[in-house]
Amino acid sequence: MTIAQKRPASPRLDNSFISQIQKQIPNIVPPAIAIAIFLVVWQLFAWIPGATLPGPIQVISDTWILILYPFYDKGGIDKGLFWQILASLQRVAISYTLAAIVGIGVGVLIGVNQTMSKALDPLFQLLRTVPPLAWVPISLAALRQNEPAALFVIFITAIWPILINTAVGVTQIPQDYNNVAKVLQLSRKEYFLNILIPSALPYIFTGLRIAIGLAWLAIIAAEIVMSGIVGIGFFIWDAYQNNNVSEVILALVYIGVVGLILDKFMAWLQNLILPAEQK
Repeated sequence: MTIAQKRPASPRLDNSFISQIQKQIPNIVPPAIAIAIFLVVWQLFAWIPGATLPGPIQVISDTWILILYPFYDKGGIDKGLFWQILASLQRVAISYTLAAIVGIGVGVLIGVNQTMSKALDPLFQLLRTVPPLAWVPISLAALRQNEPAALFVIFITAIWPILINTAVGVTQIPQDYNNVAKVLQLSRKEYFLNILIPSALPYIFTGLRIAIGLAWLAIIAAEIVMSGIVGIGFFIWDAYQNNNVSEVILALVYIGVVGLILDKFMAWLQNLILPAEQK
């Protein structure tokens, strides 16, 4: 009787994994080299006599505990960077969601109604140019509490690119689509779901992607001037007040990384939802 011998595992999986890594090398190496050069130049400037900002070596040395223990929680505002960033992200998630709902809804309304667009456009153009920090005293005076004031600042900053891009997307619907809708006698619901939203979706996602970056910027600005709340913005201000410049720099790195992740997530979501011909 012939005994079947177990064949060695096929190397295809290993070869596939290696090939995937090799494909990613051209995308990884240039940014890695650029970051390394930046760190070296930064460190050289930090070694110049009279330099006031610490270099990357000193930043890591001064903030080693914060890097190793991001999850510590001693109560109050004395928390690790994970909890500081999570608190800021929660505020961004709430206000950004509201801004998306209101912005898309109002954008569609003014996109299909020219009279409404002409009436509200000057007001929208005026309000959207106000910097996030300028909204802080107004929101504090109106709402009297730091938390809802911070949420309002994010909302009022993030809503404009969503609203304006949605309105532009609605006005850019090809006339042929509207003619087809009239010939087929589509109801308002059918027109909205099958023509308006699919046609305006690329513009909507452009607004959403711009808005997520503005929302993240706005929460940092709002938290910096609002005392006594957990958040990465107030963490930066508190560290500066205590002359912990290395902690400020570390927090800026975390802010940049989170902002990059948010932008990449929105880009991934856009590629996932939009049809290939609209990308």
